[in-house]
Amino acid sequence: MDPMILMDNLWIMIAFILVILMQGGFILLEAGSTRMKNAGHIAGKTIFTLGIASLVFWAVGYGFIYGDSAGGFIGLSNFFYGDYAFEGEGLSSSVDFIFQLAFAAIALTVAFGGFAERAKLSAYIIFAVLFSAIVYPIVAHWVWGAGWIGELGKQDFAGSTVVHLTGAMGALAATLLLKPRIGKYNKDGSPNELAGHNQVFTALGVLLLWVGWFGFNAGSTFGVADAFFGFVALNTQLAAAAGAVAALLIGWASLGKADVPTMLNGALAGLVAITASCAFVAPWAAVLIGVIGGLIVFYSMKFFEKKGIDDPIFALSVHGTAGVWGTLSTGFFATPELAEMNGGQAGLFYGGGLSQLGVQFISVVACGLFAFIASYILLLITKSLTGGLRVSEEEEIMG
Repeated sequence: MDPMILMDNLWIMIAFILVILMQGGFILLEAGSTRMKNAGHIAGKTIFTLGIASLVFWAVGYGFIYGDSAGGFIGLSNFFYGDYAFEGEGLSSSVDFIFQLAFAAIALTVAFGGFAERAKLSAYIIFAVLFSAIVYPIVAHWVWGAGWIGELGKQDFAGSTVVHLTGAMGALAATLLLKPRIGKYNKDGSPNELAGHNQVFTALGVLLLWVGWFGFNAGSTFGVADAFFGFVALNTQLAAAAGAVAALLIGWASLGKADVPTMLNGALAGLVAITASCAFVAPWAAVLIGVIGGLIVFYSMKFFEKKGIDDPIFALSVHGTAGVWGTLSTGFFATPELAEMNGGQAGLFYGGGLSQLGVQFISVVACGLFAFIASYILLLITKSLTGGLRVSEEEEIMG
């Protein structure tokens, strides 16, 4: 067998492990960003829902994404996946399957950011099944699985839209239905800061996510030929670095002091933003994409808080707003050479006109609206099944 084929499969298995370890990053990030009384619940929830996401993806999720397409809307084959055959060319189907499973689990974890510190365990369980079976697979099929958006030439290399925006829209639906945490807002509507209990946990969580993102983005090359994964990793590193620096500086300028959570969210915003464009843009553009991601996440967090939307983990800003920017950024900065290599067309600033930017905009609107509306409806169903999404006031106060 060709050694390069073996190397391709080994690399994707390593990338899968890196993406799964991102769940550890989310555990530390979410536990550190919330109050100590809820830390164990949040950590345990992440492990439990990883189990649910894996089982649902195996049963139906993979088939809905990559099965035979029904009109470009949803796949309808390859359910209860169990293909061990390998013909010695390309990726083993099971290696590809396990890598895709890790992405589905990340999208669900992002969505659960909107549940933090106030949702019932039963609501977590039911929504985990429904989101993993319906919301994420349909969006992923549209973009990555021979769906109608992919046919338009959508550029989303590793999932700014498919994973991050989809998860954020689930979080938005949950946040709106659950209402703010007790004590978050005063009677006049002014917000109080319910600070996380451990910034060291949060910082370590961000670092684990940062490292895991090399599996997320560079792993999406699906091979080692020409070492293109190194270029993708370079763009990923630069965008994360730029996002962290830009967020710290804008927070310092606006608040009069350096704010650690803002800086950490800036790093994550840079990572989310470059996820779509990491294989399409030059390094200088990756820096600019990260800078803009770091800036907009600061203002986005303030915007949602001012509007009475209580988002404890800042999922809406980090994964939603930055996900939108990252998706649109390829429509501005995609180079002709990289677009030819990876699909789609050159961006506006490289003579490509508005064509690719238009495709990116359509995908953001279509996927974002579908993910929000579907999640909202599924949460209403969950609410009726569980007698309410939220724990009692006494339970919330106790933790």
